[in-house]
Amino acid sequence: MSSLRLLTPLQLNLTLARSYGKHNKKFLYKDGKKYENIIYYPRTPDHQDPPVEPAKLFRVQRIKPVKGNPFWEKRLLKDLGLDGKQSDFTVVKNIPENNARLWKIKHLIKVTPITFPYGEPTPQDIKHTILKENGECLVTKDIGPVEVRDAAREAFDKQPKRLDTELLRKDSRLKWLNPW
Repeated sequence: MSSLRLLTPLQLNLTLARSYGKHNKKFLYKDGKKYENIIYYPRTPDHQDPPVEPAKLFRVQRIKPVKGNPFWEKRLLKDLGLDGKQSDFTVVKNIPENNARLWKIKHLIKVTPITFPYGEPTPQDIKHTILKENGECLVTKDIGPVEVRDAAREAFDKQPKRLDTELLRKDSRLKWLNPW
């Protein structure tokens, strides 16, 4: 028969460590880099972030309904011009005042930075500018008249066998009157 005997924690050589409270971030995360008020912890010590050029403009679109939101959020949406249809969008400058407004309604909107892959438009290019949904602002230049196209158009106008409106009208009338 085996006898049961009780062992004390010293006999088991157990070390019990109780840790109540928060962990010491300064001890655990000592390799952080401080950017203004934010401490950033890179994955590797020699990690360098690529240089980022912030967008000058944002394309802002409402993605949630206005109904059921507090009056201050409705007022911000109205000030931005987003209180109409949900598919409407607006363009705002990337400045701290606008960023603070957008931060307050970030759960109601979709913000897309506007990029200019072919360069920024000039005042003469405004009529030929297209803003896509992904934020690309494309400038389609006016190519003007081309001599080859003008010559082809004149040759077509001078053809006697071309189908113009008067010829089509006469032919349709004859087919209507004589179907067989």
